[in-house]
Amino acid sequence: MTDDTPTPPLRADGAADAEYVCADCGRAFHAADLRVLHRGVRHPDALDAAEREAYREAYAAEERAIRSFRIRALGVLVVLYFGLLFLYVVYAT
Repeated sequence: MTDDTPTPPLRADGAADAEYVCADCGRAFHAADLRVLHRGVRHPDALDAAEREAYREAYAAEERAIRSFRIRALGVLVVLYFGLLFLYVVYAT
C-alpha cells in the first residue's frame, strides 16, 4: 500500500517550507511555540531571559494540553469499558 499524501515543498537547504527557523541549528518549525520548546530543550545556554520565560510558558501550556488529553482519554476508556460490560450483561444473559 502506498502513501499518496503530498509532501511539503522543500527549500534549497532541504528544510520544509516553514516560517520559524532555529537560529542555532537551522531546523524549521511550523509554529513559534514549537521553536521555543526546541530551543529550550536543545539550546538552553543560548537563551536570554525573555526566551527562558517564553520557554517556561510554552512548556506549561504544553503540559496542560497533555494533561487534558490524558484525562479525556481515560474518560473515554472508562466509558467504553463500562459500556461493553453492560452490553455483555444484557446480551449474555
